[in-house]
Amino acid sequence: MKPITTVFILAILGASLANVAFAVGDANAGKGKVSACGACHGNDGNSLISANPKLAGQGEKYLLKQLVDIQQGHRQVPLMVGQLDQFNDQDLADIAAYFASQVQTKSSAEENWVELGKEIYRNGNHERKISACTGCHGPAGAGNAPAGFPLIAGQHADYIAQQLRQFSVGERTNDGDGRIMRDIAERMNENEIKAVASYIAGLRK
Repeated sequence: MKPITTVFILAILGASLANVAFAVGDANAGKGKVSACGACHGNDGNSLISANPKLAGQGEKYLLKQLVDIQQGHRQVPLMVGQLDQFNDQDLADIAAYFASQVQTKSSAEENWVELGKEIYRNGNHERKISACTGCHGPAGAGNAPAGFPLIAGQHADYIAQQLRQFSVGERTNDGDGRIMRDIAERMNENEIKAVASYIAGLRK
């Protein structure tokens, strides 16, 4: 199958960060502001709950964009409603810096999904216009922190699949005016979603 080079931003995963200015974060200050985050994401950002994302090691720019979007209602996360209301811009920047400074634990792929997941991740599906994930996230899933493309390697497969499903039906829309994630995810069937999510979980950056 011919590889597709069209941008594919996951999401956990992705949104346009053009012309958005954020405060500079302080990881040490952020450590004292994340106590409430631990119940869902783990004290060091390594969630033990597969439906909740690992934040440890994630790109600071991407993390801050998601925090701002959730706080402002541009990204709807029911469990996060009200959780960020007490934080100002500097607080959010410090929280993002703290989690970005942590070391992510790894997950693993289910063997039965590896072949299909690898094909979608590396080559996409040309006929159905499903783009390869490598365009933004790289062969190892490390993302591009300066560009705001998220780290996805080692993320919980359940969380990745959940986000793809939400993008596919328009429940998650903070992928920008380009609709990159929505336009790709809506073309994926359930097996492709499960396979690529599992394959990503087993990647090592």
